[in-house]
Amino acid sequence: MSHLNKLMALLGLKHWAEVDGYSFPLCTKIIETLRKRQEKFHIQTLYVLRHNTRRDSQGNAYPVFNGFLVKTSTGSVIPASFDRTTRCPDEIVRRIRVSVSYEDPTWNAKLLETYDTQNDRFVIAPCSWTLWQEHYALTLQDLSDEEILLQCSSSPSAEGPEFVDNLRRQWDYLTKQPLWNLTFPMRHPRVFEWTADGSWKRCLFSPQDSWNEDGAQTSLQRT
Repeated sequence: MSHLNKLMALLGLKHWAEVDGYSFPLCTKIIETLRKRQEKFHIQTLYVLRHNTRRDSQGNAYPVFNGFLVKTSTGSVIPASFDRTTRCPDEIVRRIRVSVSYEDPTWNAKLLETYDTQNDRFVIAPCSWTLWQEHYALTLQDLSDEEILLQCSSSPSAEGPEFVDNLRRQWDYLTKQPLWNLTFPMRHPRVFEWTADGSWKRCLFSPQDSWNEDGAQTSLQRT
């Protein structure tokens, strides 16, 4: 039985029609990634799929939790929401990577992990995309805010006030930087470390450093 079918059976779903709106592929990637980690996870309650979905009086679907915060020193998990000032470094590149990674075969069936807990740094692994993304961005830039919500969101009535602006910022980046290797030269990752003054600082990737698609790297040269 596939991971997807196992998850459907676990939640009592018998037909594919019942899967609609629940992001099954993403959930299976999350669980599979946890399973492969060296750390051992004990999940007491996993709020996913129908367990994280509520509906308003018009039947519109809303998530119960939009996000969560993990306190790494204790393992505590707390429901949380994040505005633009708290989303850590390279937000636009990380957003673009999520939306275009389907074009990069090296990311098939993988989660786009970014935070290196062992070294307390962000490692944005390289991702390639085609020039079709520039064409797509130029086309969508001309849409109204309402049209963007309807065409780009699976739950337009539930989106926050920054949803449309975030997409416009992504499209603006793609039209100005249509070639992926300008963002990831030599297919090197973009690495950021936390500094003593409470900010994130970009690290330079030096030629002697090694890197592979599974996220392994040696020491990085600091700027």
